[in-house]
Amino acid sequence: MNLQYSSESGSALELEKAVSLPREKPGRPKRIPVKCRQRNRLIPVFLIGVAALSLASLLYLGIDWGKMASRIPDIGVVFWDLAHLDFSNMDLILSSLVETVSIAVLSLLYSLVLGVLFGMLAARNVFRIPVLSVVTQAFFTFLRAVPTPVWVLLMLVCLGMGPEAGVAGLCVHTTAFFTKSFAQSFESIPQETIEALEVTGASRLSVFCNAILPAAFSQIVAWAGMRLETNFSECAILGMVGAGGIGYVISNSLQGYDYGTAGVAILLVFLIAYAIERLFVAIKKKFNS
Repeated sequence: MNLQYSSESGSALELEKAVSLPREKPGRPKRIPVKCRQRNRLIPVFLIGVAALSLASLLYLGIDWGKMASRIPDIGVVFWDLAHLDFSNMDLILSSLVETVSIAVLSLLYSLVLGVLFGMLAARNVFRIPVLSVVTQAFFTFLRAVPTPVWVLLMLVCLGMGPEAGVAGLCVHTTAFFTKSFAQSFESIPQETIEALEVTGASRLSVFCNAILPAAFSQIVAWAGMRLETNFSECAILGMVGAGGIGYVISNSLQGYDYGTAGVAILLVFLIAYAIERLFVAIKKKFNS
């Protein structure tokens, strides 16, 4: 009897607790608190700041919008002349294009090797020397802050006119870019993977070659593809300042009002840049599959 009474009383208590629990009303989703009001308040401040800087820049430059509007028909005329392609100078265009591709590829290959080496020093999880990482990152931050055309102009002064200055100038900025990018890729490798190899007695260089570098290889390929496209586009511009390549042909053709030759050169630059982009997109898909 006592056991029956206790079981009945226990079930009664559970029923009473269940009845007394607050029930959520159906059809009303539970609200999730969002703690980003401070961040939302900064958005109008940021937009106002951008608008103020834009207005100050326009006032300082004193852009004559009426003059720009009056020259719009001339833009159409120039592009119409560029569309009348002239293939009579294809030998010069193709040789300059090959020179541009060679400059871009050489600067990329040299910078890849240097970027991996300096990326090891900049990454905090390879040699684990904080001072070395900070000094390396600071030095290459300075190199990245100086634009590529400035480095090419400096190399033109040091090495003279020609493709050598283009390769050297591009190498400086591309190596600085790769050092930061590769260091971030190396640091994204899980620490557990590194520690698992260190437990077996592997050296830090062995850990890097057998774990960190293979794990980051797909990211390195992606960075290389993006930078090759950038280097090729920059080569087309740097040729106008005497570094050789297709940019020199475009600059001379435009100055001589030979718009047909310039149009062919610009079209080939676009096609090569697009082909490079699609090639590395396909390579990246293969690595990810």
